[in-house]
Amino acid sequence: MPNQAYRDEELLADVIAALIGDARHVAIGASSPIPAAAALLARERGNGRPYVSLLGSRRQSFFTDGGRELFDCAGQGRIDAFFLSGGQIDGAGNINLVGIGEHAHPTVRFPGSFGSAYLYYVVPTVILFRLEHSRRTLVERVDFVSAPGTSADNVYRPGGPVALVTQRCLFAFDRGRRRFALASVHPGHSVAEVVEHTGFDFDRPPQVPVTPAPSPETLRLLRTAVAPQLIEVYPQFAARVFAVPHKD
Repeated sequence: MPNQAYRDEELLADVIAALIGDARHVAIGASSPIPAAAALLARERGNGRPYVSLLGSRRQSFFTDGGRELFDCAGQGRIDAFFLSGGQIDGAGNINLVGIGEHAHPTVRFPGSFGSAYLYYVVPTVILFRLEHSRRTLVERVDFVSAPGTSADNVYRPGGPVALVTQRCLFAFDRGRRRFALASVHPGHSVAEVVEHTGFDFDRPPQVPVTPAPSPETLRLLRTAVAPQLIEVYPQFAARVFAVPHKD
C-alpha cells in the first residue's frame, strides 16, 4: 500500500456506502469497481444487508439473464439503489451517454444509453458517479439527454438522482430545486477548485465541510473483507488499490 493512510478509491467507496443508506437491494452495472466496493462495504457494515447484485459476477448476483432481469426487478420496485454515469452530466442531473455534437454527426461517440433512462425513473436512489471532474464532463447543459434528471410535476416518477460523487467532492441533488448543492469537498481539494472545474452552477453553504476520511474500521473492512470479493470481476482494480495478487 502507499504511504498515505488511505487511497482515493477507499475514500470514494466510503462516501458512496454512506449514500446507500438502508437500501435493501443495490445493483451495480458494468465497469463500476468503486461503486461495487461501496456496495460490498455497505453489506459488510450491515451484516448481510443490503443484498448486492453485481452484473458480471457469478458469486455476487442471482441474475442469469443479465440486464433483462435487472430491469424487471427495478420495475417491480425490488432495487433500491443503482449507479449511473455519463460522458456529460449537467446541473439538472441530466446525463449524456450518446455523444457530443450534432446527433446526426457527432464529434464524440459514447457507448450508448442502454437502460439508463428507464432505471433513472424507477430506482428510488440513483447515485451519479464520475471520476473525472472537469468542465468537459460536468457541463452547463448536456449535448444529448440520455436520461433526464427531473420530470414535470405531473409525471409519476419514484426514481431519480440523490447525489453526484466525483474525485473532488460530493454534490447532493435537490429534486425540488432541480439542481445540485455542494455537500462536502474531499481532503486535498478546495471549494475554489470545485468552482473552477465545474461547468454548471450549484448551491453551496457559507462553510463547506471537508469529506471525512475513512475510519480505521472502514479501511479494515475494505482491505480484508471487500477486496477479496472484487477479484472475480475487477482483478486489476483489486491488485492496484488493495495489492491483492491476481493472474492475468
